[in-house]
Amino acid sequence: MNERPDCGGLIKQISDEMRKKANNAIRSYNITLAQLGALIELERAPDGQRSLKELEKLLHVAQSTAAGIIARLEQKGFVQGFEATDDRRVKLVRITPDGQACVHNSLQKRNVAEEELLGGLTEAEQKQFYILLKKVRDSIG
Repeated sequence: MNERPDCGGLIKQISDEMRKKANNAIRSYNITLAQLGALIELERAPDGQRSLKELEKLLHVAQSTAAGIIARLEQKGFVQGFEATDDRRVKLVRITPDGQACVHNSLQKRNVAEEELLGGLTEAEQKQFYILLKKVRDSIG
């Protein structure tokens, strides 16, 4: 009998391995992947800052989780929290130069890990792999 391959199992194995490598790569910064995700979203912002509410939505986490992530990043000096001048109820978060350096170095390490992951594929196969991954992602969401 010709059984269908376990795509979910293969995707999980790849994901687990990438997560392990990513955690090892950022270990020296003493941050989590969720914290790195917040830093990346701040780095992407035109002025390096976002509201806590924006981060909550971008990270797909509850308000309390977003607040905890930012509080820990603030303790480490990677972000600064402050109140909006026009509405003191709105908390804004700005990435610091140390946070920018963390993002830059972490993304370099991520790129090395992805090159290792995709090293067995030709450039054309890598492009096709990304296309297929996006297609699968879009079909389930």
